[in-house]
Amino acid sequence: MERTATRRPTHPGEILKAHYLDPLSLSVTALANRLGISRKTLSTIINGRAAITVDMALRLSRAFSTTPDLWLNMQRNVDLWEAQQGEGQWRQVRPIEGAQETAH
Repeated sequence: MERTATRRPTHPGEILKAHYLDPLSLSVTALANRLGISRKTLSTIINGRAAITVDMALRLSRAFSTTPDLWLNMQRNVDLWEAQQGEGQWRQVRPIEGAQETAH
């Protein structure tokens, strides 16, 4: 039985802005320079138009003393939610009988 959240998880870019940029009074340009990326790249992340990559998670974790897992898990939650909303080919896959018992 599939269970999905009805509300889209918050994109990590929104978290970055609300919990890091705004409270620390950091501009997009200043953080982009600190991270060694373009302002445009950071802006697309903050606006939810680009995903957090492994490289970006490492940069953010270094800059904000967090873990890369924090950023990657947030992105994974968004990605899974979005995939589950669509009519992807994965919906055609049927469970293999007996597989649940062997997974323990």
